[in-house]
Formats: sequence, C-alpha cells, structure tokens
Amino acid sequence: MRRLVHVAAGLLTLLSLTHTLTTGLDDRTVALSFGLLVALGELTRWSGPESREAAPLAAAGALSYALLGETAGRATHHGALQVVAVVLAATLVGCVPHVARGQGPTADHLARRVLTAGFAAVCFQPLYNQGVFEAWGGPAYVLLLVALLGLTSLCDAVLAAALAHSRTGWPFGPLLRDELRATLGIGTAVCATGVVMALAVAVVGLWALPVFSLPLLLTQLSFRRYAAVRATYRQTIASLARATEIAGYTPAGHARRVAVLSRAVGRELGLSEPQLTVLEYAALMHDIGQLSLVDPVPAGATAVLPMEEQRRIALLGGAVVRQTGVAAAVAVVVERQADPYREQPVSARIVRAVNAYEEKVWEAGADGPLRALEELRLGTGRDYQPEVVESLARVLARNGGAVHERIG
Repeated sequence: MRRLVHVAAGLLTLLSLTHTLTTGLDDRTVALSFGLLVALGELTRWSGPESREAAPLAAAGALSYALLGETAGRATHHGALQVVAVVLAATLVGCVPHVARGQGPTADHLARRVLTAGFAAVCFQPLYNQGVFEAWGGPAYVLLLVALLGLTSLCDAVLAAALAHSRTGWPFGPLLRDELRATLGIGTAVCATGVVMALAVAVVGLWALPVFSLPLLLTQLSFRRYAAVRATYRQTIASLARATEIAGYTPAGHARRVAVLSRAVGRELGLSEPQLTVLEYAALMHDIGQLSLVDPVPAGATAVLPMEEQRRIALLGGAVVRQTGVAAAVAVVVERQADPYREQPVSARIVRAVNAYEEKVWEAGADGPLRALEELRLGTGRDYQPEVVESLARVLARNGGAVHERIG
C-alpha cells in the first residue's frame, strides 16, 4: 500500500509539473503568494511526538489554494494540476533548512501533501471553472465547501492510516480511528483556516492571507507548548519508575523495556491512543510497589512470592501512583496486576504478560525469547490471556525479537 501511495503521488507530481512547465503559470501573483504561505508553513514545521500534522500552516495554505475560485471578486484560472505543482514546489523550498539539518520531511509526508491537495483541487477546480458553484451561490456554496473539506479530511486520514499500517504493520482500523480522532483537533483548525482564507481572498484579495494565518500560527505555538508539557510529564514518570532500578529491586532498564513492548502489544490489539498512554504509564510504574519490600526479590521477579504478598505489592504500587497525581486509570492497572487475568482490564493483562516475558528472558539467557514465549503459552490457561500472548509473539516476530519505540 505504501508503495502504491508513493507511485500515485509521483505520477500526479510528474503530470502536474509537466503541464505547468508547458503551459506556464496562470495568475502568477496569486500562485506566488500561496506558494510563499506554504513555504512559510514548512519552515515552521515541527516533529514532536504529539504532532499529527507537522506543518499545519502549510496544510491550510495548500487547502486554501485548492479551494480558491476568486481573488478580490476576479475569477482565477489556475487548475488542479497547477495547484499540485505550486504546493509541491513550495513544500520542497520550505523544507531546505530542515534537510540541511538532517530533519527533512519523509516521502510519506510529501505524498500526503500532494495527494490531499490534489484531491481537493480535482473536486473543486473543474466544477468551479464550469460555473457549477456559481449557480449555487450564498450559503449553499459555503455548505458545499464544508462538505468538500470533510471529504478531504477523510482522504487525508485514510492516507495517513494506510501509510502508517504499511510502515509499522499495526492494524489499520485502530490507526484510522486515531487519525479521525486527531482530525477533530489540529485538523479542524487547518480545515477552518483553509476555507476561511479561500473565502476571504475571494472578497478582499491576497491581503487576507497574513491576517488569517496568524491565528493558526498561534494555535501551533500553543500546541507545541502543550506537547512539551506532555513530554516533560512522561519523562517525570519514567524517572520515577527508575526508583526501583536505582534501589536494586529490578534490573536496569526493566521498566522501560516493559513499557515499550507493552505499547507495541497494545497497538497490535487495537487500543486507542489514550488507552496506549495509560498502558505505557502503568507499564513504567508497575513495579513501584516493590519499594515496600525489606529485601529485593532476585531480578524483581515477584511471581515467586505468595499471592497475598503479590496483591499487597500491587495495591501499594497503585497507592503510590495515586499520590503522584497520575490518572486514576493508571493506578487501576497497577493495582490489578496480581488479580486473575480474567478479572483484569485489558491493559493490566498486557502489562502482566509482557512483564512475565521480560523476567523469563532475563532468567533464561541466550535462549530466553523462545523459551519465555513457550512458557507464557503454557500458562495461558491460568495466568495469561491467550490473545495477549499471541499478539506479543507477533510483535516480537515482526521486530526480530526487539522493539524500538521512544519512551520519555
């Protein structure tokens, strides 16, 4: 699927550039203005862990140009192919500083930008040039633009989910669900800014571009600050989770490895992004209750302790989590670690199985991964949910026995 998307974007790019170079630019001032807006958006792009749209201003500018029919009451004559050519050229120009720093956009980013702008332009420009939208007029025209925005957003979400599925192997359905949910956030601001700029330019001209770009830039700045706070919060939790390692209760890196692998298994099982966040935090702090032990358990393997002692450690761990101010859902997962798996929430089942896998690998040495999985499968009738164990096996097989995902 990923290769198909890249091929489609490449063919559309080739056709658009060939057509534009052959016929020349229509409305050069308009094309240059929107090109500068898209380039500026790419210059201010960022790649934080919380960002779905790395360059919202560029996306809004591309969408606005695709939906532009008039400027200051004068009809424009650029077509869909010119929209794609201008958007691509401006995107590449705006990405030059990022490429110089080794942080350039990926082929997926460029393919999404080209195909999304092309979809909106192909749906709008031919019909507008034929006078179809003019016949509607007034509120009906605005409603038609809103409907087109909805279709464009859906197209972009499907593309993003398909590319992520091909790149990572994660289930397509949950990825699409997360993309659609994210569209209600920064995606709504991008769509609203794009259509408002197109309508404003149609009335007052190109002076509307800087006026209506400023709110989205401020929104992007606020979102980056929010993401920085979230990143600091995650790092604080990761640092707190290391207390058991520093005190000698668990092996070095144990909490982080369990968190990374638990998150991957959660994705395999189709958990949503908020559920994955709860799962990650719970996995990081699942051993915090061991600080109540007088003497550490070898390798932190509490499974050798009596069940009552395991429950006491889990409840104390949940109490510590609640004291830190972390979401109550995280504390619940930690508290339920010693319960029978059929009574646990799915996040607790995942942490339990992954933690057991990590402990068994630590104990088994060179043949650890295969032996640990086999022992987990033998315990599925009593201790571990079979679906979780099989999802863990698929994740390990897909990643060659190792999972790499950033935590903190």
